[in-house]
Amino acid sequence: MKSTKANDLLPLLKTHFGYDNFKPNQLAVIEDVMAKKDVLAIMPTGGGKSLCYQLTALALEGTAIVISPLIALMKDQVDVLKANGIPAAYYNSSQTQETQETIFKQLKEGVLKLFYIAPESLGFIKDVLETIAVSIFAVDEAHCISSWGHDFRPAYTQLGNLKERFPSVPIIALTATADKTTQEDIVGQLNIHQAEQHLASFNRPNLFLEVKPAQDRIHHILEFLEERHNESGIIYCLSRKSTETIAAKLIAAGYKAQAYHAGMSADERNKAQEAFITDETPIVVATIAFGMGIDKSNVRWVIHYNLPKNIEGYYQEIGRGGRDGLPAHALLFYSFGDVAQLRRFISSSENAEVEYAKLERMQQFAEALSCRRIALLNYFGERVTQGCGNCDICKQPPAYFDATVLAQKICSAVARLREREPMGTVIDVLRGAQNAQVLEKGYQNIKTYGAVKDISWQDLQQYVIQLLNQGILHINFKEGARLGLTPLAKEVLYDKKEVQLATLQKVAEKPKREAKSRATRTGLFEKLRVLRHEIATAEGVPAYVIFGDASLKDMELKLPKNETEFMQISGVGQAKLEKYATPFLKEIAAFSPSKKTKVATHLKSLNLFKEGLSISEIAEQRGISENTVYGHLVKANAEGRSIDLHQFLTGEELDSLADAKEDLEDDAGLKAFFEYFEEKMPYWKIKIGLYLLDD
Repeated sequence: MKSTKANDLLPLLKTHFGYDNFKPNQLAVIEDVMAKKDVLAIMPTGGGKSLCYQLTALALEGTAIVISPLIALMKDQVDVLKANGIPAAYYNSSQTQETQETIFKQLKEGVLKLFYIAPESLGFIKDVLETIAVSIFAVDEAHCISSWGHDFRPAYTQLGNLKERFPSVPIIALTATADKTTQEDIVGQLNIHQAEQHLASFNRPNLFLEVKPAQDRIHHILEFLEERHNESGIIYCLSRKSTETIAAKLIAAGYKAQAYHAGMSADERNKAQEAFITDETPIVVATIAFGMGIDKSNVRWVIHYNLPKNIEGYYQEIGRGGRDGLPAHALLFYSFGDVAQLRRFISSSENAEVEYAKLERMQQFAEALSCRRIALLNYFGERVTQGCGNCDICKQPPAYFDATVLAQKICSAVARLREREPMGTVIDVLRGAQNAQVLEKGYQNIKTYGAVKDISWQDLQQYVIQLLNQGILHINFKEGARLGLTPLAKEVLYDKKEVQLATLQKVAEKPKREAKSRATRTGLFEKLRVLRHEIATAEGVPAYVIFGDASLKDMELKLPKNETEFMQISGVGQAKLEKYATPFLKEIAAFSPSKKTKVATHLKSLNLFKEGLSISEIAEQRGISENTVYGHLVKANAEGRSIDLHQFLTGEELDSLADAKEDLEDDAGLKAFFEYFEEKMPYWKIKIGLYLLDD
């Protein structure tokens, strides 16, 4: 077996994929698979799941068999692999017999490094698999195997015999959306009980999360799109009729849009998807059948016209936005009518009890009065307490009160009920209810019975929901939606951890701040985008197969002058260097002399920072102060450049600055803040913090 050291794998990463470094968790996953270990990898959309098995396939002898749920997904990934100079193919029943025979010949001769197939078709090649060297089995979108997941696929349940037939071949199961229950089911169904489990952060900090009431949705959508005429986006709906109605209204308003739903013919759906992928039609209005198979990196927004039926589905669907790491917007419309309709859908399901509970958590997320990202991440078991600063609640927070004692009482009741009861019973016990459910079980005798009589049932329910969203409590969906305690709850009970809950009465809405420009472009980006589209059209592939938006942004920033410099662009590997360097370098060189030869000073600092230099090193190299360097990074962020300013401040420092803003006058300058902190917080930190608070 080849070495799995990072230094040995990095050349493969750069040559074939154009990246200089691994994303979080990728290397650890690859090393485990290459050590012949089974692996369950839970990584967010855009987190680099595919590369985990693609790079492994390149490093190992033999062919990787990739089990994937959709033809479109397989085709897109094979197109990208071929563009990167990697021999790959996919099989499906729609191919001609001649094409299938050619592919089987390549498979038997060991020409292919990756072979994609749907689980339903796996039986057709079972005899072939016995005759070839299989390096790994990769089960993509593995949540489909689980009846607890949101997209159950019966054919996936037959994959459990792979481990029996090929005991020495490692299996890697990958998905972006799986709560603890679904993770356990994936491991069990695939018969990989000893699998190493890698759970990357579910956080997608570039996604802005927003929820609005469902009244007058079309008006809000048109208002939302006013400054997004050329951006790609998806609108998800519950019904086929809604997709057609909304698409027609957008077209009437002057937008290029189209509907997509299961009632359309296969040819119509394929044409609609192709037009979206190639940027000919930037907006698609679709049912949830759309999107799983799309690897389009430049989707800038995702709108949910209706409430999704669970958080897993919502998370996966918003994950189709901003896959390139650039800013994207996720807008959800919420109404009780949607909840009622979804409950009707669920009533005939085999797992109705679980699905009802998951719908309730989705509803609670939509009603959240605290940071939405905290609620989202804690749902997946990722314990987070610091507000994200990039959701509607963080931008315009409600009033909060010290609810530490109330939280202790609620957690104590859950503990004394031995984490065996659902939310309704816990609330009844806390309020001292005398119904049969409470009295027959003797709950009137526990210490916390009647401990919260002064709060109405509905209000107490809202406070419990906030504790769920903050990750202090959790719901065990598999066992009757019982309330349970998390490690944070134990801190509340025993370490007197302070808890802040939002007040339930309406608070005056804060005036909206003037929006900052997030899409300042020099003009070169647009020229490169047009060139990319021309090349993609000529080659018959989606534009992102040539280069993603992030690569074009990097070209705009670095202005490479030759092939050596072009190779340093993110996403440029050896194959793409050979195929595309000449036309792109020519376009960059033809850019106006003033912009070609002179890079803005703040972008020079950003470029050095991205190359790994520290703030002090940048200041020394450029002969400027560190304060100026920090100012440059703030300016770059305001223009939409990829730079996370939160890394320069702790959450406590940001909270302190927020308190200072409340205490000082609205027009207070930096000096006033400097003096407020007794000259202990530097000017640059104050400037960045105020920018983040105002953003």
